[in-house]
Parts: sequence; structure tokens; C-alpha cells
Amino acid sequence: MNQNQIEQIELNLRAKALNQRKAALDELAEFPSEVAVAILQKLVNEKDVALCRLAVMGLGNHRTEASFLALQEILEHNQDPNVLSEAANSLFEFGEVTIPLLHQLFVRSDNWLVRQTVISLLMETKEHEILLAVAIEALKDETQSVEEAGIVALGQLLKSSLKNQALVLLTELAQDSYWRNRWQTAIALSGIQDPQAKLLIAKLQQDEHFRVVAAALEATSD
Repeated sequence: MNQNQIEQIELNLRAKALNQRKAALDELAEFPSEVAVAILQKLVNEKDVALCRLAVMGLGNHRTEASFLALQEILEHNQDPNVLSEAANSLFEFGEVTIPLLHQLFVRSDNWLVRQTVISLLMETKEHEILLAVAIEALKDETQSVEEAGIVALGQLLKSSLKNQALVLLTELAQDSYWRNRWQTAIALSGIQDPQAKLLIAKLQQDEHFRVVAAALEATSD
């Protein structure tokens, strides 16, 4: 690889055409990490959010100390939710060491995209205590989609050692005044072979809202 190749990659990463940028990013993934990370770190500091996101995506392809530190720096100092969400995804590639950082990001951010991204990533881990803590905070969120993501997380926790704690929360949610929360609760309880869960499903099958009833009926067929 020579300097001309490196310069061409840098130009292609800044191209107006998205497919050209993506192709350049894929090509860069095959570069030696010390070369690729240096190129990506230049883009990280761009004011153009799309370029910054592209760089953050690329850093996830190079699991080195330099890229890890660059992503950690982004998490601490960048304010754009799109960039932060992409940084969370890329950091997750580094494994369990990133779980505390993702948890901190969730607590620190009040943005729906960031919070939902963190929840979805934590659901791929065995960190049930942290997932429960995040789900509890999500239930307090003013954004409905975040609250619903928290309910989905509780559904996953029903298959863990924290089943009882999750059931307590889902029991409350089954009586929530907003139908969407009851609806998501019915979905979360789907396929769970537990007496208390079955009682909740039976109750939700008598709900006043047809979508809740449909979800509860579907839950017993799984």
C-alpha cells in the first residue's frame, strides 16, 4: 500500500455518494489497523455528522487500543445522538469491557435513540443486573419508545435469574393506564411458562383494548 492509495481512500470516504463512502469504508477495513485508525481519527473530528458517523463505524472494524480510546473519547465528549449511538455499536465489538461504559452512556443521556441503542446492545449480553437497572430507568422515560424498550428488556429477563424482579414490574405494567404499555407487557410475557405470568396473560386477554387482547391471545399460542 502506498501514499496514493491512502489519499484515494481519504477522498472516497469524503465523497458525496453514500455508496462510494461505504465502499471506501469496506476497503479500509482491510487496511492495517495503525493506518486505518489514523485515517478514521481525522474524520472523527469533522463537523459533518455523516462523516463522523462513518468514522465511528469504521473504528469498530479495528479492535485496537487506539480505536477503543478514540471511541471512548467520542462517548465522553460528542453531543450528537446519531454519533453516540454509532459509537455504542462500535464499542460493543470490543466485548464485556465496554458494558460499564454503555451503562454510563444510558444514564448520562436522555436521548431516545441513544437509550434504545444501549438497551438493545445490553439485551445481547448476560449482564442481567445491569439490564434490569437500565430497564427500570427506561420505564421512567418520557419517550414512549424508550419505555417500551424497557418492557421488552423485562421480557428477556423473565428467562434469567432475575425473573421474579421482572415479574413484579410486569405485574404493575399489566395494569398501566396506557394501552401500549399493557400491549407490550402481553408481548413480553409471550411463551413464559410461569403461573404468575399465565395469570397476567389471562387478565390481559380481558383487556378493554383490542390490541392488548390480541397480543395476550397470541402469547398463549407461542
